[in-house]
Amino acid sequence: MEHKYTITADQLTKQFGDFIAVDHISFAVQQGEIFGFLGANGAGKTTAMRMLCGLSLPSSGKATVAGYDVFTQTEQIKQSIGYMSQKFSLYEDLTVTENMRFYGGIYGMRIAAIKDRAKEILAQLHLQGEKDTLVKSLPLGWKQKLAFSVAMFHRPGIVFLDEPTGGVDPITRREFWEMIYAAAAAGTTIFVTTHYMDEAEYCNRVSIMVDGQIAAMDTPAGLKKQFATDSMETVFLQLARKAVRTE
Repeated sequence: MEHKYTITADQLTKQFGDFIAVDHISFAVQQGEIFGFLGANGAGKTTAMRMLCGLSLPSSGKATVAGYDVFTQTEQIKQSIGYMSQKFSLYEDLTVTENMRFYGGIYGMRIAAIKDRAKEILAQLHLQGEKDTLVKSLPLGWKQKLAFSVAMFHRPGIVFLDEPTGGVDPITRREFWEMIYAAAAAGTTIFVTTHYMDEAEYCNRVSIMVDGQIAAMDTPAGLKKQFATDSMETVFLQLARKAVRTE
């Protein structure tokens, strides 16, 4: 059976002057896979994600997302993916419903489709009673789950999650990962960065970046076997200790 790759990178590189932020990385992600993209601060993972999302042009190499080229088809990429940032995903001064309407409009959805999808998401999240509440009034855990649902609002084939569970409590983190599993089971490809090593265990495969390069990539079980440990934390620390740059 031939695998369908929804994200491919071949020697993908991003250079700022003399500084090589992302240094010739190569990988491919299958449809419906939960692909963990790990690395310490300064490792280059956010820069790599920005290139894949069509937000930053690579310096060299090749990459495709949803079949589109990261050099020449960035607008098509942006329309085909969902994106959730830890720092900014929702408009705090808009209500829950207004946020959904706004994002549905950005992705070119018709008004009737936006209304139907909003109703569906409100029911899934048990937020019907909060539909007219300003987002800034919601607890952080609800905001994170809503932000993920908004990233999935237009039913993209691929969703990029940049440290999506930062700062939330363990119960909410578990509920959030249940949402990720459900999306992946329905065929959505999940590309997720996280600094929680226990979350790396939930991914189908994990890539660990050190100094702009992919230092290791395998299933969590494969990585633990390779590094002779039963802990992803230990795997990460062994690799991170080799880092030269810190910013």
